[in-house]
Amino acid sequence: MNLFALITIALPALGSAVTFAGARDARHVKFWSVAPIAAALFCSLVVQVAHGAGGTSTAITELAPAGQYTVWLGTRVSGLSALTGILVTVVALCVQVFSLTYMREEKRYPTYAALISLFTAAMLLVVYSADLIVLLVGWEIMGACSYFLIGHYWERPDARSGSIKAFLVTKTGDVPFLFGIVALGVRAGSFRIDDVLHHVGVNGLPYAPFIAVLLLCGVVGKSAQFPLHTWLPDAMAGPTPISALIHAATMVAAGVYVVALLYPVFLLSPGVLTLMAVIAAVTMTGSAVAAFAQTDIKKVLAYSTVSQLAYMLGGLAVGGRTAAVFHLLAHGAFKALLFLAAGVVIHHVGSNELSAMGGLRHRMPTTYRTMTIGLAALVGVPLLSGWFSKEAILGAAWDAQGGFAAPGRIVLIAGLLTVGLTAAYATRLWLKMFWGPFPAASPDEHRVEAPQSELVPLIVLAVPSAVFGFVALGGGAFASWIGGAFGLAAPAGTGADLAPAGPTSAISFALTVLGTGGVWYAWRRDPAADPARLLGRWRETALYGFYLDDVQDLIIVQPAKALARLVGFLDTEVVDGYVRGAGMGARGLGGLLRRVQTGNIQLYLTALFTGVIVIAAAVAILVGHGAGAVR
Repeated sequence: MNLFALITIALPALGSAVTFAGARDARHVKFWSVAPIAAALFCSLVVQVAHGAGGTSTAITELAPAGQYTVWLGTRVSGLSALTGILVTVVALCVQVFSLTYMREEKRYPTYAALISLFTAAMLLVVYSADLIVLLVGWEIMGACSYFLIGHYWERPDARSGSIKAFLVTKTGDVPFLFGIVALGVRAGSFRIDDVLHHVGVNGLPYAPFIAVLLLCGVVGKSAQFPLHTWLPDAMAGPTPISALIHAATMVAAGVYVVALLYPVFLLSPGVLTLMAVIAAVTMTGSAVAAFAQTDIKKVLAYSTVSQLAYMLGGLAVGGRTAAVFHLLAHGAFKALLFLAAGVVIHHVGSNELSAMGGLRHRMPTTYRTMTIGLAALVGVPLLSGWFSKEAILGAAWDAQGGFAAPGRIVLIAGLLTVGLTAAYATRLWLKMFWGPFPAASPDEHRVEAPQSELVPLIVLAVPSAVFGFVALGGGAFASWIGGAFGLAAPAGTGADLAPAGPTSAISFALTVLGTGGVWYAWRRDPAADPARLLGRWRETALYGFYLDDVQDLIIVQPAKALARLVGFLDTEVVDGYVRGAGMGARGLGGLLRRVQTGNIQLYLTALFTGVIVIAAAVAILVGHGAGAVR
């Protein structure tokens, strides 16, 4: 089992290395981009089957001693990592297959495909790693790959700025995350994940709130949560398949995965859980409003991703670890489907703008049907995967309500409000894309559908988007699969709360109908108008993300630029001034001495004689003053 986990990591890395090393022939690039990840998917399935529903398996070898600590190289397979590994490989394979035709005209396709494979290997390293330091390596490789992939179209200013912004903002969270990993390993006496979890469970953890906050900073940056979420919408400048990979199942999900992995550390810090709930509540509602106002289809889905990730963080904040992981897996499937389907539509229309779309259900029936399934799962239409997973989180929040400021109450109120907002922006997106007249329609235009290599991934992802939620009806099966918070098998009977029941189901269904019905009614009254007008005077504010970019520019960027200008001034005018002054002084003195050195012997003797006379006179004067003082 652990051998197959290691092979799962190695295969995409091998494909990336071969492509980088010089596989420039189109057929070779296609083979090395698809075949290794397909084999990795098979291995991840073997890992899951071999693991079953019990405990954790670890196979390690010493990598490097570091004083009294040791860095271990090896794999750790739990139910959580096994299921997440399947999600990563499925989405990565769909993205690579989709890209075969989507990027066929792209000259830099070999580099693109190699980076996707390397990115996949890095995420799998995070998922299967047995050591926190090795996990951190995979974490940082993902950040570097995302920088290059978002900036793939480097000749475009928005791609360059988006990649730089993504790198800098995520690094803002990664720096404290690094310190948190170091502090956790030092306090636990080991960087092995099993040892850390055992130590926390048996002995507790000194300074647990401080360490949890440091870890949370990295999670907030990687998973694009308030206030470090602003990089994600700008990252849409990259190719659409990259959005499906990075923003559905891999990098943004890594933060939530780490919280679920190290969950006992956060359970020791109730104040941090409350902070997590507040961050999740602000993020999910604000991002849902921003998604409703966007005119770019990819930015709608980007803000939707931010909002859904906040659901997962909120579930973890209220003790719903199983529910949060359930939504992580379901969201990975339907959001990857939505991004890839959006890519098909963008290729067909030639624009990201919703104003350039409409009436596409007749021209692109397969895309229409699969994207409808994805949007319905996102909204939480009953019996689809998103309904089961979001209801599980809301149910966990209901059970953990407590007082007004308790995490449960905060997540519940924000989560229910976001249910209605999600239904509103998803319905608007669906109507603007597939209904109404096509802006450039002509009577003789025929149906235009995407190539099979692009449609097959949509159909494959539509299946789990539709049926994955039914695992919630299996009693405690899902909780047993992912294991407990300490890596042990979950007790029998746990996880039954994943099945939707209670007041939250009725309330969320009513809010879904209200959000969908309100947008449908506004659209039917005036199909030419944008339902986003329902936001009124808040529409422009939401369109620009509540001007958080401007706030960050005012608070962080401008002071940093001012400090840089001050440092530059001190360097060029003060430090360099001293250097230039010393040089000029030496040069002036040298010029003076050069003027004296005339080569005239008589002048030298005269100067020497004059000097002797001056010195003798000075000595006589000093002696005379000394004698007078003695008298």
